[in-house]
Amino acid sequence: MRMVIVGGGKAGWNLARALLERRHDVALIEKDRARCRELADDLDAAIYPGDGSHVSVLEAAGAEGADCVMAVTGVDQDNLVCAQLAQSYFGAKKVIARVNDPRNADTFRALGIVNVVSSTDVLTKMIEQEADMAHMHLIASLSQGKGEISSLVLPPDTAWDGVRLMDMKLPKGALIISLIRQGELTIPNGATVLRAGDELVSVSEARSQKALRKVLSETE
Repeated sequence: MRMVIVGGGKAGWNLARALLERRHDVALIEKDRARCRELADDLDAAIYPGDGSHVSVLEAAGAEGADCVMAVTGVDQDNLVCAQLAQSYFGAKKVIARVNDPRNADTFRALGIVNVVSSTDVLTKMIEQEADMAHMHLIASLSQGKGEISSLVLPPDTAWDGVRLMDMKLPKGALIISLIRQGELTIPNGATVLRAGDELVSVSEARSQKALRKVLSETE
């Protein structure tokens, strides 16, 4: 897939590295030319020096019909302009915009940018969840917080050791999508027998999250 990232800071660099590891075609736009040289030395991606809120720069980087354009600079105004251009002018299939100030998220959405990511909101939610259930970790928030992908390691005294997945009564709107055991990832089915120490990755609706955490954390 063809991915265009605007912003070569820590967020953009980590995002580019993760996408490259998954064998996506990545183009990265960064204003600072010295930073561009650092990125070019470190990443096997096409690096474009320039302002990602300018049409010519986005065009050069391949925003036209791109599978995804991600605006992740440290300036919300730049991210908004970039996202609007990518969506309305270039027709990118998916557009994601970062908001550094979570108070701007509603403004972005009001202006037509649906996929808005606030690292502050994500961190806050993670902290709240860690306090609520120490063993569960948020991996990703879905659809503006309407759902989430999370992981939990079954403790040594888990009630689910030796139990088949089909016998675990999960709440409605929750699903176990993968299991990691001794570093090996598998896609479980109903006959999969759970063991203490298994890391379970789940996807759930917002209304099911607390109930799911309670079920997975049951002990003997």
